[in-house]
Amino acid sequence: MKLAMIYSFLKNDLSIIENAVNETIQSDNPVLREASSQLLQAGGKRIRPVFVLLSGKFGDYDIEKMKSVAVSLELIHTASLVHDDVIDEAELRRGEPTIKSRWDNRIAMYTGDYIFARSLENLSALDNPRAHQTLAKTMVDLCLGEIEQIRDKYATDQHLRSYLRRIKRKTAILIAASCRLGAIASNASPDHEKALWMYGYYVGMSYQIIDDVLDFTASEKELGKPAGGDLLQGNITLPVLYSMENPAFKRSLEEAFLYKDTLTQETIAPLIQEIKTNGSIERSLEVSDRYLQKAYKSLEKLPAGRAKQTLKGIAKYIGKRRA
Repeated sequence: MKLAMIYSFLKNDLSIIENAVNETIQSDNPVLREASSQLLQAGGKRIRPVFVLLSGKFGDYDIEKMKSVAVSLELIHTASLVHDDVIDEAELRRGEPTIKSRWDNRIAMYTGDYIFARSLENLSALDNPRAHQTLAKTMVDLCLGEIEQIRDKYATDQHLRSYLRRIKRKTAILIAASCRLGAIASNASPDHEKALWMYGYYVGMSYQIIDDVLDFTASEKELGKPAGGDLLQGNITLPVLYSMENPAFKRSLEEAFLYKDTLTQETIAPLIQEIKTNGSIERSLEVSDRYLQKAYKSLEKLPAGRAKQTLKGIAKYIGKRRA
């Protein structure tokens, strides 16, 4: 089953949000307008708006309030991708040229900043200080996650704790915030809001770990970018951390990183092959599954209904995702 089928009953509301996202990023400046539109037209699952809408179902659901939150969350995610591509020097995103490759780093950074600003401006329509505080804290954490990723590039002395903290800030926090903001905007009860926040956090952690696994196991066509790209860019993910428990692998990786400026896929191909066969992929997926089990547990605190079943279905889909 495709992911979109799981939440197909939200189709009309998601269409409203999609139109609002495109309207919000319009600019009088032709470069900003084209660059922003290109990224949104490249597609994406729009999973953060889905989490906003589903969480709103546990309170007084109002599509106008949900729209303000959902658009802002999607724009923050989009802006973070633009900045990511600059940091990682990525040429492709979802199989299409990135903004930085079509224009340059400066245009990309200003485009990301513009989309961030439009996100904040958009949420101002919601008269709720807690929503604004949550969004601001989320953006701070996202920035910290990006800084940590830059700091930790090519560093082979990392630990599991630093990796988990980094993916929490880079990915899980935004999904958790999507759930919390949907609950806040619909005036859901504090208990339901907390349960949704925890569910989003655990699902987000699992999602990023599987993403890091897929970077080694999926094809370039499935990824929309070269396989092994994270390692090529010096990003130490969970399968690499587990592989580095073998001193020989760690030495080989450190030797490869000595020539990081000329690192190629051919150079790291033997390392990727070892990662795929030494059990680190399976161990990483076990960690992902533990987070999913905690997500399911969080859902037990929510009332039965279509929204709860859909959240469970999304978590199940994420756990089985292999592309």
